[in-house]
Amino acid sequence: MSKLIFITGASSGIGQALAWRFHQAGYSLALVARRTQEIENWAKAQGISASSYQIYSADVAVTDSIVAAARQCIERQGVPDVVIANAGISIGMDTAVREDLDVMAQVFATNNIGLAATFHPFINAMAQRGSGKLVGVGSVAGIRGLPGHGAYSASKAAVISYCEALRGELRSEGVQVLTICPGYIDTPLTQKNRYSMPFLMQPQDFADKAFAAIEGGASYRVIPWQMGVVAKLLRLLPNGLFDKVLSGRPRKRRSNEA
Repeated sequence: MSKLIFITGASSGIGQALAWRFHQAGYSLALVARRTQEIENWAKAQGISASSYQIYSADVAVTDSIVAAARQCIERQGVPDVVIANAGISIGMDTAVREDLDVMAQVFATNNIGLAATFHPFINAMAQRGSGKLVGVGSVAGIRGLPGHGAYSASKAAVISYCEALRGELRSEGVQVLTICPGYIDTPLTQKNRYSMPFLMQPQDFADKAFAAIEGGASYRVIPWQMGVVAKLLRLLPNGLFDKVLSGRPRKRRSNEA
């Protein structure tokens, strides 16, 4: 019997690339997104057999929605071997603007509560089986706060810390928790950025690296590695120098900006 992977945010970008990479490795797929027709169209275009995947409609920002999708997966396909909480949003914010507080709540609901809700239905079943991998998708932006990225940077810093805590909680249960932190990946999420993106990767190249890290049991991995080096250097910079380096850098687009 083939292994099973459950991936949120599978309708485009990183999620879609990961789905293809794991399919190539012989995994059965449980693919989750709000835009299920886009997954169906993609799977057919790739020639993926209908017997090797199931599609689940869910909004990770709504806890009961993603929990229901996960339970349907267990009923239909069994307990996954790998769960990737990939779905996320990135929106610029200005704390001085009242409406942007709602943006921050939306980002946290998707990137943080949604990630925990994605993992929740599988933890006891994986622990009972004594195996399984829970993969949280963080970001290099979570390693140090970037101006204009307050909501996104904070949410991804929380992903990194949350996964670290969960890893310690589940170690004795045989369940591995992994954190993958992408740098800049050429996806619909980044294509609207109005600043330079060093070491920009194509989604499939990222998926190859992530697959190797997940299969190899890495607990934490920044992809590409060059961005990991940059992030460590930024972490070491004194605050005054860090602020000067980022001074004048264009901010991420807010929700009402074209």
